[in-house]
Amino acid sequence: MTTITSRTPRRGLTWVDFAVAAGVLVLGYLILQVGKGTTVNVDPADVSGVDTDPSQLPYYAARSLLRMFVALGASVLFTFVYAYAAARSRRLERILIPALDILQSVPVLGFLAITTTGFIALFPGSMLGLELASIFAIFTSQAWNMTFGFYASLTSLPRELDEVSRSFGFTRWMRFWRIELPSGAIDLIWNGMMSFAGGWFFLVASEAISVANHNYTLPGVGSYAGAAIGDGDLGKVGWAILTMAVMVIGVNFLFWRPLTAWAEKFKNEQSEATHVQRSLVLDFLRRSHWPALLGRFLAPVREAVNRAGRIFGRDDRPLSVDPAKRRVGDIVFGVIATALIAWGLFDLLRYLHDNTGLGVFGEPLVLGLVTLLRVVVLVAVATVIWVPVGVKIGFSPRLAKIAQPIVQVLASFPANFLFPLAMWFFLRTGLDINIGCIFLMALGAQWYILFNTIAGAMAIPSDLKEAMDDLGVQGWQRWKRLIIPGVFPSYVTGGITASGGAWNASIVAEVVTFSGTTLTATGLGAYIFKATEEGDFPRLLAGVAVMSLYVVGLNRLFWRRLYRLAENRYSL
Repeated sequence: MTTITSRTPRRGLTWVDFAVAAGVLVLGYLILQVGKGTTVNVDPADVSGVDTDPSQLPYYAARSLLRMFVALGASVLFTFVYAYAAARSRRLERILIPALDILQSVPVLGFLAITTTGFIALFPGSMLGLELASIFAIFTSQAWNMTFGFYASLTSLPRELDEVSRSFGFTRWMRFWRIELPSGAIDLIWNGMMSFAGGWFFLVASEAISVANHNYTLPGVGSYAGAAIGDGDLGKVGWAILTMAVMVIGVNFLFWRPLTAWAEKFKNEQSEATHVQRSLVLDFLRRSHWPALLGRFLAPVREAVNRAGRIFGRDDRPLSVDPAKRRVGDIVFGVIATALIAWGLFDLLRYLHDNTGLGVFGEPLVLGLVTLLRVVVLVAVATVIWVPVGVKIGFSPRLAKIAQPIVQVLASFPANFLFPLAMWFFLRTGLDINIGCIFLMALGAQWYILFNTIAGAMAIPSDLKEAMDDLGVQGWQRWKRLIIPGVFPSYVTGGITASGGAWNASIVAEVVTFSGTTLTATGLGAYIFKATEEGDFPRLLAGVAVMSLYVVGLNRLFWRRLYRLAENRYSL
């Protein structure tokens, strides 16, 4: 007797699957080919020039993109570890968040001056040392904004999600991946997008490194643009700008647009939005069988990792702690932390005293007041202009689809690329560089406010907006009851990073050079720029220390109070 079994037919691979597989293989091959150039044997001292033939731009673009994505991966990993530690430990928070303020305030040139020599020494005779120095510089322009944003998401987690984790007895590992990360996904992606743009902004500084009268140049769009600007060749500057635009739009279409559309599923809302973000690339990938096949293949690995995550313990921490034990722990932790900080400050002051005397702080302290005024004006004007624009874009998926690539292009252009136009404008109109540099600083700072506002507006649940529409709440009442509480935490994150970004951008904005002509503004940024070029480490350390002092002081006195207000009052 023959038994006939009914079996559901399995769908075979389609042309979409073959196209996706081919794309992945081609991408992997290109990464391997481009990556070969990062480990060639060469004396870093001989790497002081770049070929400005436009035919080299495709290869340079690939090298720059590889550095940017490696730095982005490192930034994401750093964000998860650092932000989680700060959000989950009250004692570590007291150290890590002020330290993050300081790290954000240290200019890219400050990191390069310290790390370049070290990376070259680690990999003598190899290009890899310079590559790592460049990647680290890009990392320092990306990581802080993402960390601040994710920390804000962790500390403002809705109470009901916290109760879900405790009720189901999640491990801390499960809580992070199933509740905390999805809750902050939208903010994290938009902050990652902005951080990526920040990496583009400092591309010239990270690929054409000038430290202690030594010039190190890596193949890349940034170094190409720097060489073209130095030669005063407007045609080649134009090619660099065109290449940058193509790169930014391409990355937005192939990477950021699919991510923002995918993150729509993490919205915390009761009803589905009428209009949602869409991506042609994401729709194409969803038609492929590879994601499902990969998910089934990795299922055992995922389960094994979840079991291993049990070592971090269950999410059943007591909501109340013995005050006496907490007080003793705080005292011990405070003594140790204070001793370490005091030792570091003493060593720094001793070094400066032996080399230049403590009077070296006088000039940067005065110059810092001038740059501080520029930062305050920039942040105030950017808030008035970009918060309403960000809310408008965030509330309209159709508008966001149009605006996202445009804003990405505007946010990604390094100020150095516009130096020819800025120089021409300043000389033609007679505009003082001390005022004009504010506009150049804005190129690297104002977008943090816009991007974070967009992310905050997009994260507002659609059912709340529909409820406001049904009740006829419009105008100022709508802003007061819905928009301000919804976007305020994200805005504060954007304000902090915009302020820090403005200080950092002052390094490249207060000194404008094109074709042998240099305009220098009065300010702390110009002071640090000059000290870096001359290799004057005592003055460089003094300038960086003063900049850190101003940034941390501004954050402590102003932005941190707004952060607490966002946590305690303005949250959905």
